[in-house]
Amino acid sequence: MDEAAFLLSLRLAAWTTFILLGMGLPIAWWLASSRWRWKFLVEAVVALPLVLPPTVLGFYLLLALGPRSPLGKGFEALVGHALPFSFEGLLLASVLYSLPFAVQPFTAALAGVDRRLLEASWCLGVSRFQTFVRIVLPLSATGILAGMVLTFAHTLGEFGVVLMVGGNLEGRTRTSSIAIYDSVQALDYASAGQTSLVLLAVSFAVLALTYGLQRGVWTPWFRRS
Repeated sequence: MDEAAFLLSLRLAAWTTFILLGMGLPIAWWLASSRWRWKFLVEAVVALPLVLPPTVLGFYLLLALGPRSPLGKGFEALVGHALPFSFEGLLLASVLYSLPFAVQPFTAALAGVDRRLLEASWCLGVSRFQTFVRIVLPLSATGILAGMVLTFAHTLGEFGVVLMVGGNLEGRTRTSSIAIYDSVQALDYASAGQTSLVLLAVSFAVLALTYGLQRGVWTPWFRRS
């Protein structure tokens, strides 16, 4: 098994999950609480990676992050290397591609909080931020954790957008999914089978955890914690 590729996939998945936790919660809270008439347009943009082919998203990201774009020029001038075919570019692509896998579960969990509890908290003089931290987050913790787990698992198995934006640079942008593809192309089925088995076990554990969260299997444990 290509251990370097697997560790890179874990690193990419962990960073993507961490970033989407901080970026996705405000978006999800706005989607859950806003009554704006055109909110469905924002929901459509968030869900777009679910139906958009990864190669299409990767192509537009290459155009947006390339050395001729303002973002690409600014990043290269600041860091010293281009965004495409780098871990930073890979991370940005993964964040955008995994956005709905975080925001949609977050939104469903936040929308399920009884609004009467929020109004009671506001009437008692508690600020909106404190209400969000003390009431909303604890009551929606299970759904938020499910979104984080799904984001991690989805990032771990990305292929199309990763290959388009990051390429196949060993130790830098070569993830487990690309390593499996290379092993099959080289007729090295033993290595491909080992890596696939590890990803299969991780995927099963993630799905078991997610479905257990949805059905309340782990709720007593969370309450004790």
